[in-house]
Amino acid sequence: MTAAIATERQQAELTTRHEGARLVLEPRGDWLIETVGRFNRQLKRIEAETDPQDLVIDLTHLGRIDTAGAYLLGRTLSRCGEPDANWHFIGRHETARRLMGEMRERLADCPMPDETPRGVVATFARIGAGVEDGVKETVESFAFFGRTITTGLSVLINPTKMRWTPTIHLMETAGVDALPIISVLSFFIGAVVAFMGASLLETFGASVFTVDLVGIAVLREFGVLITAILLAGRSDSAFTAAIGSMKMQQEIDAMKVMGLDPYEVLVLPRVLACVLMAPLLTLSAMVAGVVGGMMVSWWTLDISPNFFLTRMHDTIDLKHFLVGMSKAPVFGLVIAIVGCRHGLQVGGDVESLGARVTTSVVQAIFAVIVIDALFAMMYLELDI
Repeated sequence: MTAAIATERQQAELTTRHEGARLVLEPRGDWLIETVGRFNRQLKRIEAETDPQDLVIDLTHLGRIDTAGAYLLGRTLSRCGEPDANWHFIGRHETARRLMGEMRERLADCPMPDETPRGVVATFARIGAGVEDGVKETVESFAFFGRTITTGLSVLINPTKMRWTPTIHLMETAGVDALPIISVLSFFIGAVVAFMGASLLETFGASVFTVDLVGIAVLREFGVLITAILLAGRSDSAFTAAIGSMKMQQEIDAMKVMGLDPYEVLVLPRVLACVLMAPLLTLSAMVAGVVGGMMVSWWTLDISPNFFLTRMHDTIDLKHFLVGMSKAPVFGLVIAIVGCRHGLQVGGDVESLGARVTTSVVQAIFAVIVIDALFAMMYLELDI
């Protein structure tokens, strides 16, 4: 007899009966996820055809129940103004009542996403949104730059606030450690420029001008530009990731509680490290680029290194070297500002960190190219 009762309770059943104007749902047995799926259509039909005010659930013969069963039963009363009212239930089953209430509280209607608009108007709308985002990013970058400048001035007034140990360490990691890759890449850039110049100028019998092409291109543009792009890809991403991980672990909030200014502790050392190391890295890039062009000229045009250096000294003005070096600290400042700003804007999840690192690198490279173009127009107007 006991075994028969146990078997009956394990089998989920659903019956209905009318008591006057009310429709009584009588679930029986164990309403678990493995057994209640077959009642979904029947309950949906009852929901659609019956006023929820007239629905009553008889819990007298209900056995075990999980969240799946509670969802199906509680869904029938969800359109009612008082789904948890006692007059909706017959019998006592505290677990079922509690689970049905919790399922309704935690279920939110998710509206279907609006169809993406198409056509000319939608295209201009997207362009306008992009322009608005660009303006917002520019304003926030200048605001961050201003905050960094005021922090630097306050440290200049009170030099004891300056943190030299992390600054020297960052100069090593962001500068010295980047020296090999920058030098190697600049060497090949100089070699490529020399190859292009040799193949083009040799047809006019003016292959000797390859020296001038390599010298001006590397000293004026390629040396500093390659350095800035590599710093943006290497150091800028490292700054964003380091500060962003601290933001995720609430270490920056702990700094503020301890009375420490994150701009003094995190931003200023990185800005100084980039500003100081960018000219040195640019110098090494220029030397490596010139050496790469000199090697190619020696191998392809039979221009000896001695003649190459002598012609560079005689024909290329010092102003080209100074133009390239003048851009380096500006690029270093921009790269550090962009990296630190995005690091401080990281949210609390890894996805935010990855998005900010990507955005940081892209914005830094974009800013470097734009500023380089502005420098070129300025020097052109100044005839330098």
